[in-house]
Amino acid sequence: MKLFDLDVWEEILVTITRNKTRSLLTAFGVFWGIFMLVALMGGAKGMQQMLSREFEGFATNSGFMGANKTSKAYKGFQQGRYWDLENGDVTRIRRSVSEVDIITPSLAKWGVDIIYEDQKISGTLKGLYPEYGKIEEPLISYGRYLNDMDVKDRRRVCIIGKRIYESLFPGKENPCGKFVKINGIYYQVVGVSLSSGNISVQGRSETSVIIPFTTMQQNYNFGQKVQMLCYTAKKGYSISDVEKKVEQVVKRAHYIHPDDSQAIIQVNAEAMFSMMDNLFSGIRILGWMVGLGTLLAGAIGVSNIMMVTVKERTVEIGIRRAIGARPNDILQQILSESMVLTIIAGMAGISFAVFLLNAVEAGTSSPGSPTDFQISFWEAVGACMLLLMLGLLAGLAPAYRAMAIKPIDAIRDE
Repeated sequence: MKLFDLDVWEEILVTITRNKTRSLLTAFGVFWGIFMLVALMGGAKGMQQMLSREFEGFATNSGFMGANKTSKAYKGFQQGRYWDLENGDVTRIRRSVSEVDIITPSLAKWGVDIIYEDQKISGTLKGLYPEYGKIEEPLISYGRYLNDMDVKDRRRVCIIGKRIYESLFPGKENPCGKFVKINGIYYQVVGVSLSSGNISVQGRSETSVIIPFTTMQQNYNFGQKVQMLCYTAKKGYSISDVEKKVEQVVKRAHYIHPDDSQAIIQVNAEAMFSMMDNLFSGIRILGWMVGLGTLLAGAIGVSNIMMVTVKERTVEIGIRRAIGARPNDILQQILSESMVLTIIAGMAGISFAVFLLNAVEAGTSSPGSPTDFQISFWEAVGACMLLLMLGLLAGLAPAYRAMAIKPIDAIRDE
């Protein structure tokens, strides 16, 4: 078959449009199958990006530890004892657990009032070391983050979160150098953090004010108390293995039973991230299974309809054979009709899916935080190749049946 033979293309068009209702219903199966496949692929991609944005700037190889009431008696201490982490635990872990890369303590006070002139907002006050910026990236837009001198001199300086900045400084001016009052104590603003992810330790970063850890301990009478230990593992080590060694060091220092699983609260961010990756891998596989299954059902429908078409055109095919048409000519004609019907329906499905994904993308994206729901160029090419393959496979059985028709049988059928 010549690719640019107008007579052949006209014949294909006449055959497809001969029974419009049947052709439309058949094409709808292919249309819906490829639409489902592309929509599910793009939707899973966009959802993964949206969720990943909530983890943005957060160290995936991190772990967190807090103290809780004991559940077992040990070395003269009764069950149900309350205890606290302390500054010394940081030093102990650094010396005893070589697999730990960063270890830093943190403190927090929730529901504090943050005031600047006549503006007021409630938020979280956090006491941190500069090293914590390697666990939860601060994304500083104005000024700077905490430094070692802030901690050493117990300076009354602070970094304010995005929402606090927008509430206290609605004019969007640079707040660095200005003073905000937090629970009766004035702190000088030295930076603004634009971090907005939902995965934040001891409160969301956009509604938090960060001050030096030593300043927090001194101003709010925490003494040597630490509410949480935050740590990361060195490259090549798993947090799941590191946290066990960290737990052993802490339990030994505070006389906690080695088998007491309640006394220490631990959060493994690495396991959480891995779980999310596995979840979206499962969603992508499920999307492929649903889309390909629906598309295959549509291709089977095309094959059945082509079978009916060949049966209806028995006389026509027999006459062609009688006047000199070769079997390959009949094969190419039937395969062309199957592929054209499949491709037209498939391209319509891809176009509609892309249009819908574009609308969803426009509705969910925000300035500075775009979300990509569209499939890639090569995924689109792969979908087109899949359509060509299915169109070819759907037409094989009807085409071979048409090739088997003999002129004498066609005349007898008439």
